[in-house]
Amino acid sequence: MRKNTGSSRSRKTHRRKLTVCGKIVVAAFVVMVAAVLVWLIAMSLRPVYEDTVYPRKYADLVEDAAKTYDLDDNLIYAVIKTESGFDPEAVSVNEARGLMQVTEDTFDWISGKLGYEDRYVHEDLSDPALGIEYGCYLLHYLMELFDGETETVLAAYHAGMTITQTWLEDPAYSSDGRTLDTIPYADTAHYVSKVLDNYSHYREIYGE
Repeated sequence: MRKNTGSSRSRKTHRRKLTVCGKIVVAAFVVMVAAVLVWLIAMSLRPVYEDTVYPRKYADLVEDAAKTYDLDDNLIYAVIKTESGFDPEAVSVNEARGLMQVTEDTFDWISGKLGYEDRYVHEDLSDPALGIEYGCYLLHYLMELFDGETETVLAAYHAGMTITQTWLEDPAYSSDGRTLDTIPYADTAHYVSKVLDNYSHYREIYGE
């Protein structure tokens, strides 16, 4: 009598298919669980990462200055992060000082505007309160001068208001006299891009 080998083979093939399908299901489940665990870990670490990479140090001083000078505190944080990395003792190659890196000539000019002549010296900008006040006064002044155009303001903060005004008057750099289509100084263009990127992250993390 002949054995029904076809049926036996069919059952074995079916069992193998079930085994393979089971392994696939288990593997998919393991991958899904791992993905969920990674997501949960990432979410738990995100506040630590954000606070480390995009800190809001000197919050009381920044918030007070933001109110006094009608500025977005996220923009202030972005400038501080870009300029000094929140180091109040920072000194640039151009001898700019403090959290917001104000040069001595600009310091003298702001001192006159604020009525602080002979009250402070440039080195005093290492004091966080004073460094933030001077930097925010300058930002506020530039906001008024350049009609709140943030990119233009940042270009002026870095390169100077006179040269920025000259760029705005040149059709090669500005098509409307208010915004800069091109920033001719590569280092200023890089600076503006960096501050705007930091500004975007601060607004995304902490809200507008």
